[in-house]
Amino acid sequence: MRFPYISKLFFREPIAFFLLKWLILSAIIGALVGSASALFLVSLEWATLWRESHQWIIALLPIGGFVVGLSYYYWGKNVEAGNNLLLDEIHHPAKIVPLKMAPLVLIGTVATHFFGGSAGREGTALQMGGSIADQLTKLLGLRPRDRKLILIAGIAAGFGSVFGTPLAGAVFGLEVFLIGQLRYEALFPAFASSIFADITTRAWHVGHTTYHIPLFPELTYGNVAWSIVAGIAFGICSWIFSKSTLELGKLFKRYIAFPPLRPFVGGAIVALAVYLMGTTRYIGLGVPVIVEAFQTPVLPYDFALKIIFTALTLGAAFKGGEVTPLFFIGATLGNALALVIPLPMGLLAGMGFVAVFAGAANTPIACTLMAIELFGAECGVYVAIACITAYFLSGHTGIYQSQVVGQPKHFLFGRQSGRKLSEVPKKYNF
Repeated sequence: MRFPYISKLFFREPIAFFLLKWLILSAIIGALVGSASALFLVSLEWATLWRESHQWIIALLPIGGFVVGLSYYYWGKNVEAGNNLLLDEIHHPAKIVPLKMAPLVLIGTVATHFFGGSAGREGTALQMGGSIADQLTKLLGLRPRDRKLILIAGIAAGFGSVFGTPLAGAVFGLEVFLIGQLRYEALFPAFASSIFADITTRAWHVGHTTYHIPLFPELTYGNVAWSIVAGIAFGICSWIFSKSTLELGKLFKRYIAFPPLRPFVGGAIVALAVYLMGTTRYIGLGVPVIVEAFQTPVLPYDFALKIIFTALTLGAAFKGGEVTPLFFIGATLGNALALVIPLPMGLLAGMGFVAVFAGAANTPIACTLMAIELFGAECGVYVAIACITAYFLSGHTGIYQSQVVGQPKHFLFGRQSGRKLSEVPKKYNF
């Protein structure tokens, strides 16, 4: 018996080769990046536990920052741009991302958390994923047009594995580099790599934090309206965080010419603030506070202090990501909004958890999927409303300045298509 269609599909049509090739490549990327994420997560947990048990180490934060700054100054200048370098290479492929980006950012981020900086982990995961995946371009002699897909797959694998959200990781890889548009030719590599990476991380028996929203109210016109109000607050918060981090970074560069001194000075300010406040609540990842925000009322100003600590840490050029601090900021802001918005506290915390991130990273679809993967499908409509509203309210700004505007958020603000966020005039930022 002959099957001419199947024969044609698998042996003559390019689609069969494309699927087979990217299935193999995605499996390789997933295994490598998922293993790197597992090592990174275990290292972060160790650094956090050691710091909390030996809080005197926070006094050495300036020294730790100075050493990390020196390492990048002498050995990592060509990878210092971090996530923005990956986005630039997707838009305008030029040189293979150096493999040294992965160990440098891993060590730098673990050092940030070990000594008491306030940072996240997504930036490290993306840089490890992108740099590791890009080595396949040269190693396997891939064509230039495949390189964009390799980088997107690496980013998706890094994000999906470090948070345990493979669907969100895949869409994040497709959504993050081009605001307002998705690149569907990368659909299969992004999803396959993110799924394989998540499987690999779990195979190493590395777990992820679980969050629980105990109550979901009935969907009514009133609750939709309140969700929009909350989304507006989350969007404004996203804008404040992005602008604060960017402006503090410019301030450090303007007044401190020698780059390694920037984290030294910033680290001294953060360490002094921790000492004066007598708490480590606002440094590190802040996961215990995030979990608390889903369950009981927290301090109504927690989100504001986390913005300040994180903007100082990242603005001073410490290594790490923005996303977990954004989870902290969003969850605690949502918790505080429960004082004035008649929606369940846990639901508002979950909405803020993803919506502030959606506004700052300009990735509303990925963030909606992330909430569904983390909290369950019942939250879908509420978090979608909050994420989309925050996305529009955060304006043409964000934590990744090399994002390119595919479609402007607001047609009233003019057409900014094709420009990086760093090139968008200030009048269009909000």
